[in-house]
Amino acid sequence: MRIVIVEDNEGLANAIAYRLRDRGHSTDLLADGREAAAHLTAEGADLVVLDINLPSMDGIEVLRAMRARGDGTPVLMLTARGDTADRVRGLDAGADDYLVKPFEMDELEARIRALSRRRDLDYGVTETIGPLRFDRQARTLGTTDGPLDLPRRELALFECLLEGRGRLVSKARLTDHVYGVGADVDDTAIEPHVSRLRRRLAPHGVTIKTARGLGYMLDLA
Repeated sequence: MRIVIVEDNEGLANAIAYRLRDRGHSTDLLADGREAAAHLTAEGADLVVLDINLPSMDGIEVLRAMRARGDGTPVLMLTARGDTADRVRGLDAGADDYLVKPFEMDELEARIRALSRRRDLDYGVTETIGPLRFDRQARTLGTTDGPLDLPRRELALFECLLEGRGRLVSKARLTDHVYGVGADVDDTAIEPHVSRLRRRLAPHGVTIKTARGLGYMLDLA
């Protein structure tokens, strides 16, 4: 899954991101409400972990903006405030679940799994490109002969290219998907991963086309 984490406590945000990436998810990190609203409008997400108390625009406003434009992405709200009024306000705005800080990472993961089941998100669908099959639930890529042994970042790169199949995916978008939004890396950091993934896919007739200076596109040879 691609999970957007909107949390202005840097330590907590990084801890959540580390845990979710370790479980094979892609994460985007944002710490400002207006930036989060713009990012979600432009890029979307599979699931959002959203703090209420944010600079420039609070999480309730971000959530209301999502629901107003018809975005039904599952949202798990986080807050240090645990009284009933805040929980009701968040749920009335369209939150799917609510978690009060401090919390255990195991509980966060359990709630994310529950939201995926509750919304009947089809992460088990197998995507096909040529002889390759990508299992979204298991996050494995392979053929009828068995799985390909891809490092985590190359798998995340393939996932992002597959989502944009037939379209050019910018280097910035790929970098954000692989490393997370706000990561202190240059767009060029993605290039070695693209080269290695290209070599792994070539024997299966799948190519990664390059638009110099712009991005990449997944295609059949």
